[in-house]
Amino acid sequence: MSRFSVSDAQVKQTQKNNRVEFYDFHPALADLKQEVLTGLGRSQKNISPKFFYDEIGSKLFDDICDVPEYYPTRTEQDIITSNIDEIVDCIGQKCVLVEPGSGSSQKVCSLLDTLEPAAYMPMDISKEHLINAANRIANEYDWLDVHAACVDYTAPFDMPHDIPNARKVAFFPGSSIGNFEPDDAVVFLELVAKMVGKDGGLLIGVDLKKHHETLNQAYNDAAGVTAAFNLNLLRRVNRELGTDFDLMGFSHTAFYNEQLGRIEMHLISDKEQQVKLEDSTFNFAEGETIHTESSYKYSIDEFVALAEQAGFESKQVWTDDNSLFSVHYFNLK
Repeated sequence: MSRFSVSDAQVKQTQKNNRVEFYDFHPALADLKQEVLTGLGRSQKNISPKFFYDEIGSKLFDDICDVPEYYPTRTEQDIITSNIDEIVDCIGQKCVLVEPGSGSSQKVCSLLDTLEPAAYMPMDISKEHLINAANRIANEYDWLDVHAACVDYTAPFDMPHDIPNARKVAFFPGSSIGNFEPDDAVVFLELVAKMVGKDGGLLIGVDLKKHHETLNQAYNDAAGVTAAFNLNLLRRVNRELGTDFDLMGFSHTAFYNEQLGRIEMHLISDKEQQVKLEDSTFNFAEGETIHTESSYKYSIDEFVALAEQAGFESKQVWTDDNSLFSVHYFNLK
């Protein structure tokens, strides 16, 4: 991985709201065409889940969070709300709260009022989305300084020098860590450790292993919202690359792979068919799949052991009454 060596003077832009500083590290955007060509050329065809989130996909994911079968979002929120005083005691007030992959910055709101951080640093690769979210947070929390960084947070980069000189704590909710392969999750957590530095901390949401029926239902909701979200990936590829995926010729499926400890989402070809992308033709047998996402589930002990490999030490774990989900707080060793 390359390190961005861009000075603050080159990347810093002050927004109209004078409490928002914006740092543009000019992250390289994923090459959709090249990744689709490479992914469809593999023996197990795949398209990266990072391409789910066009405008339609982002709205569909918000809808997924509201379906009754999909427990992670509301369960995590309930855990944080129910244990907010203990969480704040662990983190300590007046820290710099750093959120990699902040998106719309909705989940952080449950922390901000009680935690009262010295500053909030949302980080995302989508520039306009990040600016809008940062300005919204600054307007809603008129006492809070916001330092927004447009950056690929999965690659090494230098933290801006003019953020407050206070202890840094990363917030990584939503069990997004489950979308990394376990070895890649360790690498990412090592980057987080460098991000927060000496005496830093990490508050992270982690989905727990549980009965496969609960997991399978969560990713195959009766209303078909997750199916629409998965199939929208092909709609996006058709629109942006001119492919000819037959949207009626593919079906959504998701299942828990117990051996690997992960939910897998796939799109199944319902018939023998071909798909063309410029000069390339990809053949699909009936029943052949495109793997679109993995979501790893962990026991508490498994995740603590994984985080320890990255230099973190477990301080506190909170779960719901049904042990569906966990929220962990770690310090650097």
